Amino acid sequence: MRTHPSTELHHLPTLFRRRPIWLPTLWGAVLLCGVAGLLFVLGARTVGGYLSRNDPAGGSDGLGARTLVVEGWLDETELNDAIAALGRGRYERVVTAGGPIDSWQEGIVWPTFAERAASYLIRHGVGAVPVVAVPAPASAQDRTFLSAVVIREWAAREHLRLDALDLFSAGVHARRSRLAFRMAFGPGVEVGVLAAAPRRYDVDRWWLTSEGAKSVLGELLSLTWTKCCFWPGAAGSHEELWAVPKPAP
Repeated sequence: MRTHPSTELHHLPTLFRRRPIWLPTLWGAVLLCGVAGLLFVLGARTVGGYLSRNDPAGGSDGLGARTLVVEGWLDETELNDAIAALGRGRYERVVTAGGPIDSWQEGIVWPTFAERAASYLIRHGVGAVPVVAVPAPASAQDRTFLSAVVIREWAAREHLRLDALDLFSAGVHARRSRLAFRMAFGPGVEVGVLAAAPRRYDVDRWWLTSEGAKSVLGELLSLTWTKCCFWPGAAGSHEELWAVPKPAP
């Protein structure tokens, strides 16, 4: 005997179910929009400081880090700020980071940002502690992370035990750079951060200028991507060191 089609439908799994939906009234919608606007304003006022936070490492003895890492792509004013920060700490060495300078070839004296920054620091009075340039290889992606990996490997070759370091960066880029260094060095090394203040916009009122908006929103998106989507390989693995040339046998 053939089953009626309506009977067969009763044996199929239920894919949809009716539920009541609560929608705000006009005044409820106004209240929700007001709360959302207030949260946006509060977030806008604090996000610049969040991205450019100064938070130096305490060190194992609570007296601060002994190594200062300076990102080599900083401009002259920001490098001067790094020199001033060096004088306020108890640093025993300065390490400059950065890859090849490939934006313009004519008149370039230094092959990498690390070497350019090291030269600038030495020529402008940093002589009480050694300044070491640790260049990174060319890379089209994850350049800050790769610079951190290269410095970590350099420290291992030099038998330099790093329990804490301070990273000197610029403005709203500082938090993302710190995150990349934390990923590279792992939980055994405390990574502090120092940020040079932007000169062309107020970091607490960044939305008033196009440069401030571009910098803050761009860094906020990049930081979100790094936290959510960037998963480096294990320390020393090919996935982590894919851009680092192998040493000659």
